[in-house]
Amino acid sequence: MADPLLLVVEGPDDLHVIKAILQRHSFEPHFKVKDEGGYEKLRDGLPIRLKPGSDLERLGIVVDADTDATGRWQSIRGVLERSGYANVPDQPEPAGTVVDHELLPRVGLWIMPDNVLPGMIEDFLAFLVPENDSLIERARANLDSIPVPERRFAVQHHTKALLHTWLAWQADPGTPLGQAVTKRYFETEGPRVLAFLAWLTRLFS
Repeated sequence: MADPLLLVVEGPDDLHVIKAILQRHSFEPHFKVKDEGGYEKLRDGLPIRLKPGSDLERLGIVVDADTDATGRWQSIRGVLERSGYANVPDQPEPAGTVVDHELLPRVGLWIMPDNVLPGMIEDFLAFLVPENDSLIERARANLDSIPVPERRFAVQHHTKALLHTWLAWQADPGTPLGQAVTKRYFETEGPRVLAFLAWLTRLFS
């Protein structure tokens, strides 16, 4: 029997961060969060989940924009249209997209970090670093001081390198992202988190 309320994500960091945010806010209704093991596996598994007659009632999809939010949107949009959803908007909604169908599950899509900008879960978390935090500025300065030829991380992973540098300097150095949310290294009361929770409420309520 399938879970009637399900949120699928790309990887373990997404899963643990989202679960920690939900726990911090005592979010209801409860739904299962499942790590699909990468974007391609998540995308390729959608047609199976969206077949008519399943027990699935609501399906949330959280994916990273990476370098191209529009391209990621079009990829998922194509899957939804081939699955029978005729009213998928041309562009993602900045507040998170929710699409209904008379015979198929309600589907919601959130493209990290904010449905507009390129990036990933770390870019979402970067919005949650406490304002005026001095260590994040030191971490940024340290990264910027590395000559470009010596940087071993890809350009699109700059924020990931920044956050993990910053986390290495916390009370418990090297804390994984989800646990860092639980330990309140990140602030989870700001507009970015509230917008994400509002999307989940529209989707699962």
